[in-house]
Amino acid sequence: MQLIFRLFLFAAIIFILYRMVKYLVNPKRKLEIAHDQKRFYLLDDPENVRKNFLLTYKGVMFEGEKYLGTTEYAFEVVSIFIWAKNTAALKGLSYEDFIFIEDQIHETYPGAKISWKSPVKEFMEKKPDFE
Repeated sequence: MQLIFRLFLFAAIIFILYRMVKYLVNPKRKLEIAHDQKRFYLLDDPENVRKNFLLTYKGVMFEGEKYLGTTEYAFEVVSIFIWAKNTAALKGLSYEDFIFIEDQIHETYPGAKISWKSPVKEFMEKKPDFE
């Protein structure tokens, strides 16, 4: 009976450790932490084209939809549409911030054309003068 209790206790400890490690490396948790800390974080599965990606930057959550198409040599993600989950949170973001986001996405999908949905689309079309 004592041996069974020790085995059960050992199994419970292993299970708790497994759950703790799984919790600590969970990408959604990392996204939430980055969102709270107003840092950049991209949660994406590049192998799954049908799954949208989430990214956070300066406390604003964005979602992106990927579209597969043909390039010269292969089928790749050729188009991405991005929108803000909460447009009121866009307050304070500048043109450079959106360019930074585009650059980060282009690191994963270099040939993709990035399009923004309203109201960011209208803002990006203005292209401010830096002279």
